Amino acid sequence: MTCERKDGHSAQSTTSFLGQHGRKTWTDTSSDHFTRYAPEKIEYGINRYQTETRRLYSVLDTHLASKSTPYLVGEKCTIADIAHWGWIAAAGWAGIDIDAYPALKAWEERMLARPGVEKGRHVPTQHTIKSLLKDKNKMEEEAAKSREWVQRGMKEDAEKHK
Repeated sequence: MTCERKDGHSAQSTTSFLGQHGRKTWTDTSSDHFTRYAPEKIEYGINRYQTETRRLYSVLDTHLASKSTPYLVGEKCTIADIAHWGWIAAAGWAGIDIDAYPALKAWEERMLARPGVEKGRHVPTQHTIKSLLKDKNKMEEEAAKSREWVQRGMKEDAEKHK
């Protein structure tokens, strides 16, 4: 559903949201899984999904670098920006170095500077991914807890759906 405006940004926002976000969420999630949650290190899975995530980040980076507007669709922050921000903010958790994408990194920082994003990212709990990524030991501790939780859930689901 879209609400058309004379400048066409709503339609473009919806297209961007559905196309890019739809592909990016499954690749980021899969990259997270193989990088942090799989019970054993599977190089194929890590490489496959990190490569695809990097490709999609490159598309966003190129798009942002080629425009003279601060957001994905234009001068205003839209649902496309909001939907993408959480995944981009957590790129390091998936093993992706956001510094390799300067326009995307600048956009991420611009989004974080928005008071609403800063406030909303802490709901329902503190959003600590950036500080976590700076401390390798804490990151590994959190990854171990998350891995245990994911594996337990997968086991429970497998039992439930035999």
